[in-house]
Amino acid sequence: MQSCSPRQARHAAATALGTLATGLALVAFADSPDDWRQALRPAGDAWRGAGQHFTFNSGAEPETLDPALVTSLDAFQLVDCLFEGLVGVDPRTLEPRPAAADRWTVSPDGLRWSFHLRDGLRWSDERPLGADDFLWSFRRALTPATAASYASLYDYIEGAEAFRRGQSADFATVGLRAPDPRTVEFRLRHPCPFLPDLLAMPVFYPVRADVVAAHGDKWTQPGKLIGNGAFTLAEWAPRNRIVMRKNPAYWDGGFVRLERITALLIDDLNTAYKLYQDGQLHWLPTLPQPRLDEIRRHPDFYAAPYLGTYFLRFNVTRPPFDNVLVRRAFGMATDRREITDNVLRGGQQPVASYCPEVGGYRPVAGLAYDPQGARGLLGQAGYDEGGKPFPAVELLYNTSEGNKLIAEAVAQQWKRNLGVNVTSRNVEWKVFLADMKDLNYQVCRASWIGDFGDPVSFFDIFESSSGNNRTGWANPDYDRLLEATRAEADPTRRLELFRQMEALLVETACPILPLYRYVNVGLLAETVSGWYPNLRNQHPLKYVWLEP
Repeated sequence: MQSCSPRQARHAAATALGTLATGLALVAFADSPDDWRQALRPAGDAWRGAGQHFTFNSGAEPETLDPALVTSLDAFQLVDCLFEGLVGVDPRTLEPRPAAADRWTVSPDGLRWSFHLRDGLRWSDERPLGADDFLWSFRRALTPATAASYASLYDYIEGAEAFRRGQSADFATVGLRAPDPRTVEFRLRHPCPFLPDLLAMPVFYPVRADVVAAHGDKWTQPGKLIGNGAFTLAEWAPRNRIVMRKNPAYWDGGFVRLERITALLIDDLNTAYKLYQDGQLHWLPTLPQPRLDEIRRHPDFYAAPYLGTYFLRFNVTRPPFDNVLVRRAFGMATDRREITDNVLRGGQQPVASYCPEVGGYRPVAGLAYDPQGARGLLGQAGYDEGGKPFPAVELLYNTSEGNKLIAEAVAQQWKRNLGVNVTSRNVEWKVFLADMKDLNYQVCRASWIGDFGDPVSFFDIFESSSGNNRTGWANPDYDRLLEATRAEADPTRRLELFRQMEALLVETACPILPLYRYVNVGLLAETVSGWYPNLRNQHPLKYVWLEP
């Protein structure tokens, strides 16, 4: 890779990713030394002649920079700069790698894991960071009042589910310990070979107890936020930019090349594209959909498989979508291929299934496009030409040209195939998240990107108690199947349990309507090195540098 240009390397890696589109292998346990990082260093000192100020478009205003509360991939990218968990990821393969912990051990039965912190860990204000800081942060994320959407990821830990549900107020019953200042111990309910993958998620990052206590929900503002990541927060101008600077107290500061990062908060992608064309951005991770044909010819364009699904959520708590026949009818009245081939035109794969092929999983078929059958189901639900008219439907989406085009296409199909009038409501990202959480919608656009290489990363969000469910749908059979996957040791049987869960999601109960699998497309300047295409579009910026 060192013998070719950064652009050639990226295109070669993206091509190779095509062979991995069926999924990532599970990573069980690795007591990895830091030797793996040597291949991630610059070959020579030419980079020292370039100003190490990396600029990219992050998109919409992040909902928060609190690791326990963040939910969007764009915000993950920012939080990952400011905080660091016990485990990080390899920027090339996404395998779990040592981060704040330099090694870990696991018992023969797979139920007890011990993570050993590095010497000299410090917060960005130079205060020492220890195991108790992690333990306090874990407790905060699990506390019901925190309302962490990803708190269910702790459910593999003994006693964690009961604590986060409020069924137990005794944190001592949770299998989390700090036996000494440099050791964090996990006791699990069942073996979980991908625990290191989970611990690389922001909901497991440490935050400072005294800072949260002193500033409340304003603790993530500049001048208040104290983190332990490779960068510190220098500026947050709402709807404009977030600026981060290299953290001099970071344990691995000698490895970090970037001195400054500016993340622009521009949700108008045409404006962002113009800035890229003018040389004011190094990375544009989201492109204006109507100009994709033009952008494909740009030498900085890249495309790679992406472990994610675009779908619609139904609010099942109120009419008309409290009726499963209606939900199924809308699914059968949606022509996904028309959307991918005629609207998006970016290589997206139309699907009626939800979970991609990951970790050996093979998705179910889902509901086929069948307008006549859809009209029949609507008639069974009491809506037909001679009976009760179907009420107008509102489709909620967050500001994005691509979301707008999809909403318009879906509305036209539902009008054509079902005779339903559909209006759209476009809101900014923070309002969108609040409306989804509060079920203030009828139908809304949604997406999910796998957080790690196992099907459970997709399926656990629709557990009844999950903060990421956001449909009002609760199904005891689904919850039982999910719990069974956590205890199932037979891989084949475990995958079959997931298929039963997916059948409930997209064929039987249908609280969601899948549309397509994502493709990761963007623009990356030739001067950027240390950035690698991968299935989750996850790019730790501590590994990135600029060449002259």
